[in-house]
Amino acid sequence: MTSTDPLLPASDHQRRARLLSLVGAVEPWDDLERAHRGTATRWIAGGAPVHRVRKPDVPATHLVSYFVVLDDTRGQLLLVAHRKAGLWLPTGGHVEPGEDPWATVVRECREELGIDAVASPITGERPLFLTVTRTRGQGAHTDVSLWYLLEADARTVTSYDRDEFEAVRWLTDEQVLDEPAELLDPHMHRFTRKLRHARSRGQHCG
Repeated sequence: MTSTDPLLPASDHQRRARLLSLVGAVEPWDDLERAHRGTATRWIAGGAPVHRVRKPDVPATHLVSYFVVLDDTRGQLLLVAHRKAGLWLPTGGHVEPGEDPWATVVRECREELGIDAVASPITGERPLFLTVTRTRGQGAHTDVSLWYLLEADARTVTSYDRDEFEAVRWLTDEQVLDEPAELLDPHMHRFTRKLRHARSRGQHCG
């Protein structure tokens, strides 16, 4: 095991080094993602607190792990209607203090969808995409989000967290891109285009 193994206790320095490695490995899809990667890098390296310690907005910026579930055979992505956000989003959640972002994916996937997290061979256990987003409504804050890619057979997703989500939908990339942007996470169209490119290459974009 290495010092960055998520199963081992890690110092703040080690955790930040791990985060910087994850962020640095993301190959920007466009100028906006390049700018977001720079913002995230400076935020992590600058020593600011990175984990949410009190809902909804303490500290004002905190780390999130998104995970997009892909049924590669059907070519469909899973999106959820998030009750608080009022948008169709990928599943995910806040990274807890001391938690590795991939461990967040594993935990939240079990809690929200009732399935085990299986990393897509396209990406492995590394994020494909990175965003820095100001949330809307009461308790607005900034999410620095690492977007992971999971694989699953759509037939295995038979339940979801109804406290958080009103509904779930499986959509092809074309269907996602046809959805009005204002109904989705503001970066969902960009993620979908990057994923389509990664699938065509059959490898990680980073």
